[in-house]
Amino acid sequence: MTLNQYLTVQALTKYIKRKFDADPYLVNIYVKGEISNFKQHSSGHMYFTLKDDKARILAVMFSSSNKVLKYKPENGMNVLIKGQITVYEGSGQYQIYVKEMQPDGIGELYLAYEQLKEKLEKEGLFAPERKRKIPVYPKAIGVITSPTGAAVRDIISTIKRRYPIGKIILHPALVQGENAAKSIVDALEKMNQMKDVDVLIVGRGGGSIEELWAFNEEIVARAISESNIPIISAVGHETDFTIADFVADLRAPTPTGAAELAVPHIEELMEKLLNRKSRLIRSFADIIRHERKRLEFVTNSYVLRNPNRLYEQKMEQIDGLTERLSREMKQAVEQRFTKFEHLEQRLQRNQPLLQLQHSKEKYGRLKKDMYKQLSLILKEKQQEFAKALTAMQALSPLKVMERGYSLAYSENQEIIKSVNQTKSGDKIQVVLSDGNLFCSIEDVRKD
Repeated sequence: MTLNQYLTVQALTKYIKRKFDADPYLVNIYVKGEISNFKQHSSGHMYFTLKDDKARILAVMFSSSNKVLKYKPENGMNVLIKGQITVYEGSGQYQIYVKEMQPDGIGELYLAYEQLKEKLEKEGLFAPERKRKIPVYPKAIGVITSPTGAAVRDIISTIKRRYPIGKIILHPALVQGENAAKSIVDALEKMNQMKDVDVLIVGRGGGSIEELWAFNEEIVARAISESNIPIISAVGHETDFTIADFVADLRAPTPTGAAELAVPHIEELMEKLLNRKSRLIRSFADIIRHERKRLEFVTNSYVLRNPNRLYEQKMEQIDGLTERLSREMKQAVEQRFTKFEHLEQRLQRNQPLLQLQHSKEKYGRLKKDMYKQLSLILKEKQQEFAKALTAMQALSPLKVMERGYSLAYSENQEIIKSVNQTKSGDKIQVVLSDGNLFCSIEDVRKD
C-alpha cells in the first residue's frame, strides 16, 4: 500500500459527515430524552446533552431556532426534539442540530407561564406592599383593550351607567397575536404620559391560553409594574389568571367587574351626598340656634343696657391702680436707696487704702512676734548646746588623756586592748593628749 492511499483525519471526518447528511432518515429525526449540561452562550446558541438511562448525544439549538421558545430549557427537563443528525468536523463527534423542542408531558405555554411567574415573584413584583390604592373618585378612566371586542363595550357601558361624570379615555391595542404584547406596552407608555388619567383598566374578553398569552409576556408584566398610574387587570373570565393579574394593583374577574371596581355608583354617591347635606343642614341649624341664644343673652346683658356703669367702674379701677402704682414705686425707690446706703458703707469699710494700712500693721505685728519667737528659740538651742557640750567634754577621752592616759592603735587603726593583739616587731601608734608616738615593739610580756 502506497503512502497516497492513507486518508487524513480531516478527509475521513468529511466523508463520514457527508454520509450522515445524505441519509434521509437523519435529516428530520424525532428524539426524546432528558437535558443535562445545559449552557446558553452569549451569542444565544444553546448547547446541551440529550440522554436517557443508557446513552447520550450532544445537541445544539441555534438562536435562530430557540428564539421562538416560550420557556427556558433547564437541566433535568424531559423534552421532545425534532432535528438533524450530523458530524461536527472540529471534534469528529456526531450531534443533533435541534430545530424544534417542546416539553415532554407538559404544555410549552404552561411551562413558560410557571417559569415567568416564579421569576417575577422572586423579584417582588407580586408583593402586596408595592400595590397602589385605586382612587375612590377618579376624574378620568383609561381603558386599554381591543376597540372592537365585547370587553370594551361592557367596560364603557358599565362606567357610563354607574359613573356618568367620569371621563373615559380609550387607547386601542392588539390583545391577541404575535404583536399584541408590544402593542399593550406602547399603550401603557402613552397613557402614562397623560397627566389627567387617574386609573387604568387593561384587559380583554375570555379565550384560550394561546389567545390570552399576550398578558403572560414578561415585557407586559414589567410595563404594568413600572406604570405611574394604578392599574386594574381584567383578562378573560373569572377562572382565567394571567401574569398581568398578579402584577396589577387590582385584579377584576371580568371586564365588567373591572369597570365596577374602577368607579363608584352614582346613586350611592348621591345618597351619601344627600345624607351629608341633611347632616350639614342640621348642624348649621344647631349652630344658628346656639348663636342666637348667645346674641339674646348679650343683648339683654347689664353691660349693654347700662354702658356708663361699665365705664365708671373702669375709671374707679384705673384710679385704684394709679394709687397702687405710685405707692409701690415710692416703696421701691426707698428700698433701692436703703440698699445703696448699705452698699456705700460696705465700700467705705472695704477701701483699698484702709485694707493696705491694716495689712501693714498686721505685718509689723507678725514680724515683731516672729523675731521674739526666734530669739527665744535661739536662746533655748544655745542652752541645749552648752549642756550637750559640757556632757561631751566630760565623756571625752581627751580629758582622760590629760591625766596621763594614752591610746594605742595597730597599723590597721584598731585600738589595742590586749597584748594578744601584738607581737614583737609590730608598728604601733600611741595617741597622747598633746600628740602621737609612732613606736616599734621590741618585746611582748604578759602579766
